[in-house]
Amino acid sequence: MTEPATDEVLFETRGSLGLVTLNRPKALNALTLGMIRAMQDRLQAWESDESVTRVAVQGSGGRAFCAGGDVRRIYEAAKAGQTAAMFTIWRGEYALVALMARYPKPIIALIDGIVMGGGVGISVHGPVRVASEAYAFAMPEVGIGFIPDVGTTALLPRLPGHAGTYLALTGSRIGAGDALALGLATHAARAADFPAILDALAAGGPIEQALAAHAAPRPEGGSVTREAALIAACFSAESVPAILARLDAVEGSDFAAETARTIRLRSPTSLCLAREQMRRGADMTVPEAIRTEYRLVTRIMRGHDFYEGVRAVLVDKDNRPAWQPATLDAVDPNAIRAAFEPAEEPEPRFS
Repeated sequence: MTEPATDEVLFETRGSLGLVTLNRPKALNALTLGMIRAMQDRLQAWESDESVTRVAVQGSGGRAFCAGGDVRRIYEAAKAGQTAAMFTIWRGEYALVALMARYPKPIIALIDGIVMGGGVGISVHGPVRVASEAYAFAMPEVGIGFIPDVGTTALLPRLPGHAGTYLALTGSRIGAGDALALGLATHAARAADFPAILDALAAGGPIEQALAAHAAPRPEGGSVTREAALIAACFSAESVPAILARLDAVEGSDFAAETARTIRLRSPTSLCLAREQMRRGADMTVPEAIRTEYRLVTRIMRGHDFYEGVRAVLVDKDNRPAWQPATLDAVDPNAIRAAFEPAEEPEPRFS
């Protein structure tokens, strides 16, 4: 039966399955605070409901699973001086991700289309991530003066061959083949078979059996798979300038040249913060990572580049951000280290 819900996110109990459907297709199912709160409430209710043994999450519209958090709303709140409202959104999103990461029942993410930012946070920490043929993963935050968040401080450094550092510093999209090779996705299925998978999950049988019955052939890897050796060699460097130097030294590689060009377009401050996240995060739990990310958010929201990046990419759409500082050489390494230190005010624990 369909249960009461906001229009932006729908909840349904089908036999053994609790189903969450993100329902903002025109906004690529980006998460609003209302959606976040509704999901948290419903997941907590299902946690104590013995009839629900597994939860599935999907997006509506066919273009995106979830393109992230409502960054535009955060930008507008900050510009209006609504600091409390801005941080309420951050805390709500991070608390939801932490809840889903520790959820005692298996969460199955059926990912058709774009999965970015907050969409990664509500899918990748669960045990089952099913990629459709249209799957497109990215953590593009450094392009708007922000950082990879929603627990990816712990996730990305654990990916093989320094691929996580590549994804963090470029914001590049990858498809299902690369995601399966890296472990970001666990299964492949055609989007047309998602309804049948949901029916099988609702019937209450073994989850792996339901997925195996509708498995698609494993897709070929993309550029991350093809360029794995180059990525490992270059992105193992200890700093962003060193990574760029290694990329620049690769002769005859269009991939290396394009990757270096992409990095040089990103916020220098965000790049340095993200590289430090990749250095520190491999030993973190997801709650520790989220707490670190919230700590970084409190510093970034007092700075310049996030507002300039959102303006350039999402508001004015001129794609010409004027970063401050404008170069990697001008980024103060002491300021980068200080951003990871505990804040003076009490911090949420997200555990």
